Amino acid sequence: MKVCVIGGGAAGMMAAVTAAGKGHEVVLLEKNEKLGKKLFITGKGRCNLTNACDRQELFKNVTVNSRFLYSAFDAFDNQQTMDFFEEIGLPIKVERGNRVFPASDKSSDVIKVLSEELERRHVNVRLNSVVKEINQENLQHVVCYINGGKTKKEKFDACIVATGGLSYKSTGSDGDGYTFAKKIGHNITPLSPSLVALETEEDFPKRIMGLTLKNVTLTLENSKGKKLYNEIGEMLFTHFGISGPLVLSASAYIAEQKRYDKEIPRLFIDLKPGMSADELDQRLLKDFSKEANKDFRNSLDALLPKTMTEEIVRLSGVDPFKKVNSVTKEERLALVNLLKRLELHVKALRPYEEAVITKGGINVKEIDPKTCESKLCPGLYFVGEVLDLDAFTGGFNLQIAWSTGYIAGNSL
Repeated sequence: MKVCVIGGGAAGMMAAVTAAGKGHEVVLLEKNEKLGKKLFITGKGRCNLTNACDRQELFKNVTVNSRFLYSAFDAFDNQQTMDFFEEIGLPIKVERGNRVFPASDKSSDVIKVLSEELERRHVNVRLNSVVKEINQENLQHVVCYINGGKTKKEKFDACIVATGGLSYKSTGSDGDGYTFAKKIGHNITPLSPSLVALETEEDFPKRIMGLTLKNVTLTLENSKGKKLYNEIGEMLFTHFGISGPLVLSASAYIAEQKRYDKEIPRLFIDLKPGMSADELDQRLLKDFSKEANKDFRNSLDALLPKTMTEEIVRLSGVDPFKKVNSVTKEERLALVNLLKRLELHVKALRPYEEAVITKGGINVKEIDPKTCESKLCPGLYFVGEVLDLDAFTGGFNLQIAWSTGYIAGNSL
């Protein structure tokens, strides 16, 4: 069988390697001058390959359409992914949060071993090849693409589309996979940047930009007070709002609401999650009693970073020059609430150019979950980020790419 794989990212390379391993003649078309451009920048250039968690945790971290992935994860799960990379010559290591990285900490090594495997399995890789159309003709797929300034048409028995979403457009993800899918009648769910930093209505983050907070809790609540997200971890303040691991994960829930024009959840930061409100109040009483004649503005230095103290003092509404022995019980309790529930109002998600993934994509109800083959067009497959599948950070989105790429290549 002659197979065309469109897109040389994680899902595309896995699909090509797998299909070629089954004896098919595989042509891989990549629009960039090299393979794996997005892989190269993932994990801050270290490439968080997958996550070494158990099966339950794996599904728990898929935020959209996790049931669709039952067959894919059964066929090629995170353990098989780790085994695969070690078998093709990539030493790996597991770090905090079960995150799996190449032992070298170099994403280029991931691309290198995949490229070598493509070559070993005789995959015909054609770089600088921009696909313009996929047409059906007598049960074959006619792929029209531009290479070397010339327009070419080539027939294939099967075609696997692994073009990615809209995130990091500089890597070639410009949404052309959605165009191919819509042409044959597929529906595209609303799209949104996800796993991305957040812009806030408040301007104080700009004044403390660069400040990183560790071991804080970020909570998202709907208008009824129901918690949609509640995790402890690390975040930072930026010139536009907030970012960091906690914020990127929380953005997945906000993106889900925004793309359907629903209410944006309220966002709260607990600056002292290790203490209850009563314990924090007792801590303040103790600190205040030590230096009763201190100005309020200088009374929180033992509790918070200096730059954060200035903003908390301002937000508290307490006179900064008021002596702490004059701070009233009401003011102190209001301060406790501020420290435990510092509210920020989300104005916008940062753009696709800064998003780790695209939320939304081809409606998975129109895709066979066992093979990733289109239910509308036999022999045409869609894998990876082009589908309406996404997960939290930590290697889970790449696992979706490996798994879907594998089942498509294996099912031909």
